[in-house]
Amino acid sequence: MRTGPVTGDADVVIVGAGAAGLSLAHRLPDTASVVLVDAPAGPLRPAERTWCFWEEGPGAYDEAVAASWERLRVRGTDGRPVEGRPEPLRYKMLRSGAFEALVAGWLGGRPGFRRVEAAVDVVRDVPGGGGAEVRGVAGDGRRVVLRARWAFDSRPPRRLPPARTTLFQHFRGWFVSAERAAFEPGVAELMDFRTRQPGRGLSFGYLLPFSPREALVEYTEFAPALLDHDGYERALRHYTRDVLGLDGLRVTAVEQGVIPMTDAVFPRRTGKSVFRIGTAGGATRPATGYTFAAVQRQSRAVAAAYRRGRPPVPPPAHPAKSRAMDAVLLRALATGRIDGAAFFTGLFRGVPTERLLRFLDGRSSLWEDLTIGLRTPVRPMLRTAAELPVVVRRRAR
Repeated sequence: MRTGPVTGDADVVIVGAGAAGLSLAHRLPDTASVVLVDAPAGPLRPAERTWCFWEEGPGAYDEAVAASWERLRVRGTDGRPVEGRPEPLRYKMLRSGAFEALVAGWLGGRPGFRRVEAAVDVVRDVPGGGGAEVRGVAGDGRRVVLRARWAFDSRPPRRLPPARTTLFQHFRGWFVSAERAAFEPGVAELMDFRTRQPGRGLSFGYLLPFSPREALVEYTEFAPALLDHDGYERALRHYTRDVLGLDGLRVTAVEQGVIPMTDAVFPRRTGKSVFRIGTAGGATRPATGYTFAAVQRQSRAVAAAYRRGRPPVPPPAHPAKSRAMDAVLLRALATGRIDGAAFFTGLFRGVPTERLLRFLDGRSSLWEDLTIGLRTPVRPMLRTAAELPVVVRRRAR
């Protein structure tokens, strides 16, 4: 039987219980009263997914890490491997379910923490007063009204902001079991360009082995348009059978996703007391699609500002120089001025792996950025950089 609305006051309300929402709830001090609003089971709640990142030494979420690799490999269109060992960094993979269970266990013991299930339709400043208001509908149909000093919204935007260039990293992956030893557990294959290349953008295989017989195999594109179900299946069959030479694979699970790769400016503050975090707050690296590590940096910075009593505005997840270089790369890919497969293969072939990963994290020096830039097709990149200031920003269709 339905009763009145579910209401409550808190210091902080976080909308969305994915990587960004849970990470921020975990980082906030125990003294903060926090309400985490999760979507009810159904179409609004994301399916099980994986997050990959690299870090040095033991990490905060190692208990939930499904696998990690100390060697990374890229293959060009000719199949020649480029392999590196990015010491002291390791490439790690989290399954969302294990991460959520780990963080939920930590949060469950906090006296000021509670979790609410609701489909949120309003996140705004309190009309005529201080603080923020979150409104939604619970699974039983009751209205949910929450008020807090600060609200953080991690829901993906319904429409992307205007941009000069927008591509999508879209993929489908099979968790597979092979009949025989077929994989090399110590090496993660980040990009295998022996896939059929699309007319615009690029495609590659992605292979994360868990054992000699088990792996995650994905087909990925950086392109302006998505594939249909049959298109992904054909691409995966071609990659596993014709490229990798594997027959008799048993698919145990499937994952699929779409990540925006855009030079759009994502607003991190939408009101006096309302902020956006995660992909909604610009945490996705435009040129690669990696998000998880940037979410952690963003969460730590927000929590630190909160502890100091300052407005906890999420900082830019990536340095301005990184965003500028990404804008040039995206434009060069979208216009066809550079060959994407050759571009990325050349970077991994010519730059030490650890330095390249620091560059992708925005932690390289200006001198290192310049030396890496010289490993790229300089003339088409300079031409693209020169035209960007006059390119009009438009919304993606």
